[in-house]
Amino acid sequence: MTDYFEVFERDGAARRGELRLASPVSTPALVTDAEADATAGAAADTDATAGAAADSDADADTDTIAITRPEAGIAHPVLADTGSEWVAEREVPAGDDATLTILPHRALPAGTPDEVQGAFAGQATDVDFPSAAVVSSDTAADHGTDAYVLSGAPGVVGHAAAFVDTITTVREAIPPDSALYLPGVATPANVATLVYAGVDLVDADRAVVRGFDGHYLTTDGHAFLDDLDELPCACPACQRPPEEFGPGDCAEHNVNALAAALRTARRRVHEGRLRDYIEGQARHEQWLTATFRRLDQEWGYLEARTPLVRTAEITAATEDTLRRVEIQRFAQRVTERYTNRFDHPLVIVPCSARKPYSQSQSHGQYHDVVQWRAHKVSMTSPIGVVPQELELTYPAQHYDSVVTGRWSANEVEFVADVLERYLRRNDYPDVIAHVPEDYRSICERVEDALDTAFTYTVEDHPTTTESLGNLDAALDGELRYGKRERQHNTVRAVADYQFGPGAGDDLFEDLEIRGSQPGLQAHDGDGEQLAVITRNYGTLAFTLAGARHWVESDAPTKRVEIDPFVPHGSVLAPGVVDADDDIRVGDEVVIEGPSAFGVGRAQMSGPEMTRSTRGIASEVRHVEET
Repeated sequence: MTDYFEVFERDGAARRGELRLASPVSTPALVTDAEADATAGAAADTDATAGAAADSDADADTDTIAITRPEAGIAHPVLADTGSEWVAEREVPAGDDATLTILPHRALPAGTPDEVQGAFAGQATDVDFPSAAVVSSDTAADHGTDAYVLSGAPGVVGHAAAFVDTITTVREAIPPDSALYLPGVATPANVATLVYAGVDLVDADRAVVRGFDGHYLTTDGHAFLDDLDELPCACPACQRPPEEFGPGDCAEHNVNALAAALRTARRRVHEGRLRDYIEGQARHEQWLTATFRRLDQEWGYLEARTPLVRTAEITAATEDTLRRVEIQRFAQRVTERYTNRFDHPLVIVPCSARKPYSQSQSHGQYHDVVQWRAHKVSMTSPIGVVPQELELTYPAQHYDSVVTGRWSANEVEFVADVLERYLRRNDYPDVIAHVPEDYRSICERVEDALDTAFTYTVEDHPTTTESLGNLDAALDGELRYGKRERQHNTVRAVADYQFGPGAGDDLFEDLEIRGSQPGLQAHDGDGEQLAVITRNYGTLAFTLAGARHWVESDAPTKRVEIDPFVPHGSVLAPGVVDADDDIRVGDEVVIEGPSAFGVGRAQMSGPEMTRSTRGIASEVRHVEET
């Protein structure tokens, strides 16, 4: 049971939390042993953390060099290592609430055979103070501690496949509300990727050793101290001429750079934009780029941890953005859940820089011509295709991309695949492609795949008088659909996207709409409000009546079962009895228990709700006592 660690914010596998000691530590955090001070000597290789650092730099003789602790005053001095039982039997200490005590352990290096690890695997002692257990990918399990120390971490850092396999295995095995500590591996260049993968605690051991070896570390790599004719950093350690800058100063700089990089990662997690950052920053080291690409292939691991909605903008600056969970999830739902309900032709238009598209000047010109005589779908990289009803739905109005006027081969392949799957699911009497020349290759590829023909209307540019005139002519004779049909189809389309195929018809068979875009309100035939489309996310939020209607309908329901109490404001994880596995952060959920019925928005995934002992499982929007 986790008593001294709690997660507050999630950005994929990355988290912001708090190690709840006497002096709380915000995570992800830089930590060191509780005895560290400005005059302490370098620790000998006698414990799990120092041992890990020594493994990563075997040529560094840290046992014989007395040094000032460069991390003193920067890293949180909270670790108390009971010691290795390879040396002697260890008694469980008394512990205290000021330190995180690493319980007696037998750490093993990376690559140790499974049978050896199994033979020496132990069970952590149950204690009533903040504690951590030392585990490997083969021995990781719920030991009831607040944190877990990965044994042999230096053996996998630097190797993308081994690192991703180890981290995902360990994170799945230990409780989701516990902290993961990787000792002896963090540098300014790799710490953001460590956090992105799900690491909560790191130390400065590797940065210090590298500094005393003459390696000047930065977020974009390292330089040899002897090769520097000027110091590119403005930290306190670098405020001296290069000729006076020695190994001790270099170690101090490395710690400062690591701490700054960790603060950047922590801020990015808070903003929900860590992935944007590492897509650029990680490219300075090949293994880091390989690592986040390998993580993209771990769909189950990342998808379960990635929020369904958020307000942060996605910066689509690299082709790696195409593999992001948010992008793939949107494309999957549009091509597998969404159903077009209009009987009119399809007009494919290019995206716009301004979001939502309908507020842009170019889309205003398209609308003036189309005038509800066709169903519009915007084609874009990296999103794919966006039906007009979903232009507010995350991430359709929450991204910005680099516009070069040329599509890469990967972009063409991805968008063409999405458009093809979309058209295989949705029938139209005619498809009009009002797109510029660089979009045309995508349309032609889909034409060939579907053995059909599109009508092309653009001459030179989509907004020229001639092009708009061609579009108008292509729609000649088409009748306009009314406001009622448009609004009803929008609400139902959002329900399909949010809850599953056919959910819009199951939930809103008898529907009245009040309000206007973007905050359409869904009412039943008796005037009872059921839901509203949220302005920030473009998803449905239910009232209590809507939640009861949801439960009674055939639409897939996401439920959180709670103990006999009436929650107000939020449901904490200890009060959750059960939760559906497919719940994701940001999902609309029904909250049910012997004493209450409510509805709200999930703050944890379903599996995390049931496995956690701390933290907010769901916000509660409406609740009534039963």
